Amino acid sequence: MWSSVAPWVSYLASGFVAGAVNSVAGGGSMLTFPTLLAFGMAPITANATNTVALIPGSASAFWGYRDALAGSRSLVLAMALPSLVGGVLGASLALRAGDARFTALVPWLLLGATGLFALHEPLARFLKLAHDAPRSRASWAALMLFQVAVATYGGFFGAGIGILMLAALGLMGVRDVHRANGLKNLAAVCINGVAALTFVAGGRVAWTEAAVMATGALLGGAIGAGTARRVGPRAVRRAVMAIGVALALAMFARRLRA
Repeated sequence: MWSSVAPWVSYLASGFVAGAVNSVAGGGSMLTFPTLLAFGMAPITANATNTVALIPGSASAFWGYRDALAGSRSLVLAMALPSLVGGVLGASLALRAGDARFTALVPWLLLGATGLFALHEPLARFLKLAHDAPRSRASWAALMLFQVAVATYGGFFGAGIGILMLAALGLMGVRDVHRANGLKNLAAVCINGVAALTFVAGGRVAWTEAAVMATGALLGGAIGAGTARRVGPRAVRRAVMAIGVALALAMFARRLRA
């Protein structure tokens, strides 16, 4: 009895915790993606399902910051258009890689995402100290090229893209944290949206699991965010990084035993 219920309880619970974590620190994918793998889902299907499950949370986060984007048309286009291109490219690369290659990459992807989360606090200090910078044509081109690369990674795997986007926006002189978060969330919706469509076209989404996880994430964002805020973003982020390292090491060990 419990063995048949356990996966669904785990999907709902991991989605709930991920929704709460994402509301204050980011990194929810580090919890939901491994949960899908733990119950035997193929890696690319788990990645695709996780991407679909994250879309409602990303959309609601963007909606909360929509007013902060007033007067930011150029930045919106500079983030959204490359995100659409890169999201499709990354998801297509994941589908082409196949489960065997993607499985080999998963531990490295988790370690890479963990490293990105570790950069959050130094980045936050930099953004507080830095002054507004002029935006030359070269800086606009660099931002868009960088965003294509970030979106490609995001479409392929996704964890940690928010840190990269905040860094790029900081270098572009965006010091308003609400505007930066609005632009980041808009780009995440674009990346996850087109990546999800690509995965759907490839037939790699487990819809029931995605729906249960998305429900948990929405509840976590609405109900669990208060608890996560009381714990504090620094403690939450460190917990996510510890989980990421532990999961990566476990997957490396599994590969050695295979």
